[in-house]
Amino acid sequence: MDIFTAGLGPGAFAAALAIALFAGFIKGAVGFAMPLILVSGFAIFLPQELALAGLILPTLVTNISQAFRQGIGPARDTTITYRRFLTATLICIFVSAPFADAIPRMAYLLILGVPITAYAALQLAGRSLSIKLQHQNRAEWLLGVVSGLYGGISGIWGPPLLVLLLSTGTGKVQSIRAQGVVFLISAVTLLAAHLGTGLVNLQTLGFSAILCVPALIGMFLGYVVQDRLDQRRFRRWTQGLLVLTGLNMVRQALV
Repeated sequence: MDIFTAGLGPGAFAAALAIALFAGFIKGAVGFAMPLILVSGFAIFLPQELALAGLILPTLVTNISQAFRQGIGPARDTTITYRRFLTATLICIFVSAPFADAIPRMAYLLILGVPITAYAALQLAGRSLSIKLQHQNRAEWLLGVVSGLYGGISGIWGPPLLVLLLSTGTGKVQSIRAQGVVFLISAVTLLAAHLGTGLVNLQTLGFSAILCVPALIGMFLGYVVQDRLDQRRFRRWTQGLLVLTGLNMVRQALV
């Protein structure tokens, strides 16, 4: 059993399962935030290395479901549409992954938490922050670089993609599928990168694998909510969750 519990006591292990269930539900409902919730929750009682290793497989399997929910064809088309963002993200994950245990936790939480909170709060306040079409290609490259550099050291690459999708007014179904495709390919890349760094090993992989069960249960419950959200409410939920996510990252950096 130790291969699945990573040496955690019963209370800590049960808490990890509960966090994975909640993270899966939120991801099923709005398409993102699983790594953010897992990292935020795990940081309370797990070492940083185990927290990062633990989220890898739940992130991978839930994104398979999300990316292919409408079928292989739409997933392929979405991959082509966001190829610039994906290319930059994947390259930069490999660049930053070796430094996962060298970057101060406070630094990487503040670097992303502050601007994401400000952006989402302005969106909630009704400010239009759309990207002009003539600048969209450059924005995809830039946000992809940010996503990959941050994802390699923390396992979190969602907020820059959400900024892109919100700024370009992407519809609910396309937005959720785009997140699934990008997050799936990024999760595979992160797994490959950390197989090389040694962060993923027999013990951490077993812990990550068992977390897939509550994560998938939560996700399919979240799908029920997702299907009932219209475009306006989906956008507001996304903006609100981004604000809460950013504030929580700032809080963790300062405590």
